[in-house]
Amino acid sequence: MSLIERPVSFGSAATLLADGNPEGLALVCDGPQDLTTVSWLALEQRANRLARALMSEGVVAGDFVTLALPNGVDYFCTCLALWKLGAVPNPVSHRLPVIERDGIIDRADPRLVVADTALDIPGRRSVTPAIADAIANSEPLPEVVSPYERAMASGGSTGLPKLIVASNEARYDPDSASPLFRGKRAVLVPGPLYHGAPFSAAWQGLFAGCTVVVMHRFDALRMLQLIESYQVDRMTVVPTMMQRVWRLPQAQRESYDVSSLEFVLTGSAPCPPWLMRAWIEWLGADVMHEAFGPSERLGGTFITGREWLQHPGSVGKPAAGARMRILGEDGVELPPGEMGEIYIMPAQGPGSTSFYVGAEPKLTPDGWQSVGDMGYMDDDGYVYLGDRRSDLVLVGGRNVYPAEVEAAIDAFHGVRSCAVIGLPDDDLGERLHAIVDVGEEAVTLNEEKLRAHLEQRLVHYKVPLSFELVTTLLRDDAGKLRRSALRRERLDGTLGADGHS
Repeated sequence: MSLIERPVSFGSAATLLADGNPEGLALVCDGPQDLTTVSWLALEQRANRLARALMSEGVVAGDFVTLALPNGVDYFCTCLALWKLGAVPNPVSHRLPVIERDGIIDRADPRLVVADTALDIPGRRSVTPAIADAIANSEPLPEVVSPYERAMASGGSTGLPKLIVASNEARYDPDSASPLFRGKRAVLVPGPLYHGAPFSAAWQGLFAGCTVVVMHRFDALRMLQLIESYQVDRMTVVPTMMQRVWRLPQAQRESYDVSSLEFVLTGSAPCPPWLMRAWIEWLGADVMHEAFGPSERLGGTFITGREWLQHPGSVGKPAAGARMRILGEDGVELPPGEMGEIYIMPAQGPGSTSFYVGAEPKLTPDGWQSVGDMGYMDDDGYVYLGDRRSDLVLVGGRNVYPAEVEAAIDAFHGVRSCAVIGLPDDDLGERLHAIVDVGEEAVTLNEEKLRAHLEQRLVHYKVPLSFELVTTLLRDDAGKLRRSALRRERLDGTLGADGHS
């Protein structure tokens, strides 16, 4: 029987689990140097102390608090502490460049910033989780429910960040927990917890009473070792991770016992059909699954491995009551087989799942919403994804808006204009390629200088892997770019395979 039998706040869910199984293994955090294990009681008591410390810093119910923490024990304790106070976690990468990090913080306007090292942010108070060390009281706090489960950061189509705030309260209901993340024994989370799918997989796994095994950073061989060591039955991966595992020597990959795996879910980016088929042949059609759905939680699709073999390349049918339509540029619904923009209607109706801070949703007059995904449906209602709309690139399953990268490039002295596009990449799915109009600065401006400039302003996966320096204007008289045409020229052989003239 589950230790949680009724809907409770996220903070109280941890208390119930600690009361019912105090010495049980809650977390296994595979850190950069060593591995840390945490019992349910230790997790609960640390979170309670940290909640009181954050309360003394002025955090109250409804406050946004930015978390700039790596995957690890402190991340989980801080999230729980915030939920125990009724506050809203705003997770970001702890490795964000200052300019990008501060842009998100300005958007969130948090009461506090919690980071692995104290940060100097003008006008903001920053602390580390170590403030809990001075608190002796580890007793549970009165139950408070956060009005919003989370506020995830995302790049914006204007080059400015936005927040995607989940409309649901931070409340766990065992009867309506997502079957996609419901483990039995141990759940492996190899991705960063500031992204939607790893976040959901980790917390849904914990509240279900499972041990959650979290990787500090993804490593293909280490992932196999953890699956074997902790008899992991469920994990969520992106196609880039799948490719890196598949590229291990076959003898090495097959030397680990992964027979405990009962459910593997891939998503966040379209999975190449050859790769999905390879994993089905390796782990079995009953183990592999694929899903599609935006962080806005509008709704998504789901497909089993067996279905996939009958509909190769599909991400499945709309699931959990959500509906989907494929619309053309004129807003008219397209027939089966025609590529268009995917619009979604949540099961609960328009505006029921999330809202933006710093952006406006793209809606039809009757409330269907798009986040820019392209695709088509077949005659049986199965969805197939195409390229994302032209201003969005998926790099290893992570959304990158070219406008954000272009704004950073344009800030470099000597750049007249630029265009950032996505090109196919065997490892990442897509890689960023920057076409930079250097004009008269062609002699002095070079890739090394430009890359150094960007590394100070953008997180690593937003820095283009390749650059192409040109001396021709990239924008028309109206200041518009034709990214799709630029991409097509580089794919059809007009330019070299490396993206350079």
